[in-house]
Amino acid sequence: MAETDAIARADQPLDLSLSTAELDARRDHITSFISDQLDAAGVEDAIVALSGGIDSTLTAYLAVEALGTDSVHGLVMPSEVNRERNMSDAERVAETLGIEYDVVPVEPIVDTILDVVPGIDPETDVETDPVRTAVGNLRVRARAVLNYFYANREDALVLGTGNRSEALVGYYTKYGDGAVDCHPIANLYKGQVRQLAKHLGVDDDLAEKTASAEMWSGQTDEQELGLTYETLDSVLALHVDGPLSKSATAREIGVDPSVIDRVRGLYERSAHKRRMPPGPEPLS
Repeated sequence: MAETDAIARADQPLDLSLSTAELDARRDHITSFISDQLDAAGVEDAIVALSGGIDSTLTAYLAVEALGTDSVHGLVMPSEVNRERNMSDAERVAETLGIEYDVVPVEPIVDTILDVVPGIDPETDVETDPVRTAVGNLRVRARAVLNYFYANREDALVLGTGNRSEALVGYYTKYGDGAVDCHPIANLYKGQVRQLAKHLGVDDDLAEKTASAEMWSGQTDEQELGLTYETLDSVLALHVDGPLSKSATAREIGVDPSVIDRVRGLYERSAHKRRMPPGPEPLS
């Protein structure tokens, strides 16, 4: 995705917050889902990639609640563009939960690939698009390789950390952070992820941290998407998941109709990420 200068904000974002009873129901539903997924696969352990962000933090908390500390293995996989605070927060989450974790840098993997790809100058090309985006996705895919190395070695499932907001607009890397065995928090919009995390006792500084995929230096999710998560959640709930038209949604939350077009476009263009790769129909 290309970065945009302006970040669209809704004047009257939709209130998608959940009641205490609803939060408890989501908690029970997701922990049961995690347990059921492992039971169906005939395994006892799970791998969770920890980034220091709220999505992976919530997933780790729910996994521990579902499986216990001995059955969750965290992976902290820093690259050269990761903020030091995020990596320390990732380790802090693992230590707070009392789970085993390993720190495995991904940059040596990325550097090895860039060294053998013809026509790439790692010193200059990686700072300009489209190479910058390709290298950012390469970092994410390197983490997927490590996730599955650990999963294969330990006979475990890889738990995804993607939420509903990002899934619906394709804000993840195909065969990267989308390459997992299941998505425990896939039914939660971003704002609900933050809310459920606080409900489970995650510290406020983690729950409210500015979201960033950290695919390159200085990147933030909202800057790249061009709108706040509050706005995105509202458009998705009312227009993509909900019944309102573009104009009705724009009026309801107080944004220009072009914002609805932007979200709709992201949703439609990313449809390929949400389905299995197609093949031709069988010949009759």
